[in-house]
Amino acid sequence: MSNFVNGIYKNQALIYKIFLYLLTTAIIVYLFPKGSKFKYDISKGKPWQYENLYAPFDFAILKTNEELADEKEQIRENHTPYYNYNTAIPKQIKSNLDKQARLVFGDSIMAIDGVRLIKFSQNTLDDIYKNGILIEVNRFNENSIVYLKKGNEAQEVVYNNIIHQDNLGTYLDKKITNTRLAKYQNQLKELFFNILKPNVRLNEELTEKDLQIKLGAISYTRGSISKGSRIIERGEVIDNNKYRILISLKTEYETKVWTDSSYYVVVVGYLLLVSLALLMLFLFIHKYRPDIFENNTKVTFIFFNILLTVFLTTTVMKINVNYVYVVPLCILPLTLKAFFDARLGLFTHVITVLIIGFIVPNSYEYMFLQIIAGIVTILTISELYKRANLFISVGQITAVYIFAYFSFTIIQEGDVSKIDYETLLMFLLGGFATLFVQPLIYAYEKLFGLVSDMSLLELSDTNSKLLKELSNKAPGTFHHSLNVANLAEAAANEIGGNAMLVRVGALYHDIGKMANPTFFTENQTTSVNPHDELEPQESAEIIINHVVYGIEMAKRNNLPDRLIDFIRTHHGTSLVFYFYKKAKDLAHENGEEINEDDYRYPGPTPFSKETAILMMSDSVEAASKSLKEPTAPLIDDFVEKIINKQMDEGQFLNANITFKEIQAIKKILKRKLKNIYHLRIEYPE
Repeated sequence: MSNFVNGIYKNQALIYKIFLYLLTTAIIVYLFPKGSKFKYDISKGKPWQYENLYAPFDFAILKTNEELADEKEQIRENHTPYYNYNTAIPKQIKSNLDKQARLVFGDSIMAIDGVRLIKFSQNTLDDIYKNGILIEVNRFNENSIVYLKKGNEAQEVVYNNIIHQDNLGTYLDKKITNTRLAKYQNQLKELFFNILKPNVRLNEELTEKDLQIKLGAISYTRGSISKGSRIIERGEVIDNNKYRILISLKTEYETKVWTDSSYYVVVVGYLLLVSLALLMLFLFIHKYRPDIFENNTKVTFIFFNILLTVFLTTTVMKINVNYVYVVPLCILPLTLKAFFDARLGLFTHVITVLIIGFIVPNSYEYMFLQIIAGIVTILTISELYKRANLFISVGQITAVYIFAYFSFTIIQEGDVSKIDYETLLMFLLGGFATLFVQPLIYAYEKLFGLVSDMSLLELSDTNSKLLKELSNKAPGTFHHSLNVANLAEAAANEIGGNAMLVRVGALYHDIGKMANPTFFTENQTTSVNPHDELEPQESAEIIINHVVYGIEMAKRNNLPDRLIDFIRTHHGTSLVFYFYKKAKDLAHENGEEINEDDYRYPGPTPFSKETAILMMSDSVEAASKSLKEPTAPLIDDFVEKIINKQMDEGQFLNANITFKEIQAIKKILKRKLKNIYHLRIEYPE
């Protein structure tokens, strides 16, 4: 039992990775829509590459979204609206006609032409209220037919036959002018304007209800295909008609009601495919990024980003599948490149796109666009902490999306006018969403304890609290750190290392010297050396402890682990040779033996290109101060001697650095030191 527990304890990191792998696979499959996947890829305008296809069952041919939209628009345009006719208003007006006429015309006129005026007014009211007066004007064609609802009956009338309030004056002028009562035109118009009231209003509720009934009655299919009918032959070009039939078959196939056994078979299929894709990512990290593979936090971070991307995509697809390109997939390679490297970012992006490709429509087109965009993302952004670079890259990514979509549309439709501008808008929105990567990276730094180039840029500020303290307490060490930072940055640029990381690591690598600054020669301003009062072993202990103090200070000031690694490794397991030699000479005189380990740094040795570069730059810069009269040959020999000694001691065996890269670093260090000491070529006399 104890052996079993010990085995679990020793392999807990591996067990966690297996658990993470299985959990990620399960969550992704859970997020996937369940249904069988159509096994054929359909591309309009291309030949059918598979065997002859026959209908496996009866299915209807679906109308396109454009056809349905046109049909709905036509129904809306031709729809007959309903108007309510108020019958009480005309009756009320007619009952008050005689009284109102006497008020307008007076008793004298009524005594002469009263009968004719009343008769004319009654006939005019009958004509006006035959179809009524509109309360509000609606925009319909003059000859459109509308339903006029009087009580429980509705009759069709021409919209223009209903009098509008704005046209009432013109209508009355025509009526009065053609009669023998024209001399009373002003009084008659006054009478009508006093008594007329609008009585026809649009019945919006009934109109909308009737419209929805007609829209709901639209057929979403046009024709059907019988089981066993040949749909398409091998090599036949997929034209528009064949494309609609194939898409209809695919839709019917994927939305078919499956039995429980079929459902579980589909789930098992998804589990196998997703697990295979994630296994490839695990193997890639294990083989090519072993340092990341050993760090469970970093592996968790990578899989969390994959899950987040899949979750966003599936959520958007549930809302509207046409919005799938709004999801900024390029944030994934951007984020991973910011924390790790471009190769891992691109590989993870491709694996994620392949996984999402199982569920998106037009999977080939989607995967092509997203993979190309991912490649452009990796190639165009070199320094994410520079805001201009991010904006330029987002513009290029969006342009690639639009260019590729434009090309696909031309191939499939053969007509530029068929471009869907809504899809172009989705690309633009997705591009803008990619700008969210900077606040996302900041959140990830706090959540996962990682460090990006943007944080390194902040830490490189020499006015930061820790570096300011270093410049005050140990000015010589601060100046030394600046020189080492310049040398290391130039060397990293030469061999393709992370120049920003190694520069910041160099700035902080000697902060431990602040504990005892005067015990280091660069900070000694007088001829008095405190080591003269100490035994060699005590002096060596003080020198060695600046690494321990540096680690403690870095942790107290919350410096990232990536920077603390530079403090740990910048001396590796090398000897404090001066005091070792001094102690050895004294021991020889006294006939004693000394322990070499007491004079050796505890390590570890550098385990990356960047930490190896810092060790070389630090040793070379510190030792160069001992050169009395430096010349070009002297500097060349001196650099070769120091770095070759470090190689002989095995200081770079764990660092991922080649002999060729070390030679390039030597060359850069020699050139930079010659520039520092202002050496000139000696011209012949």
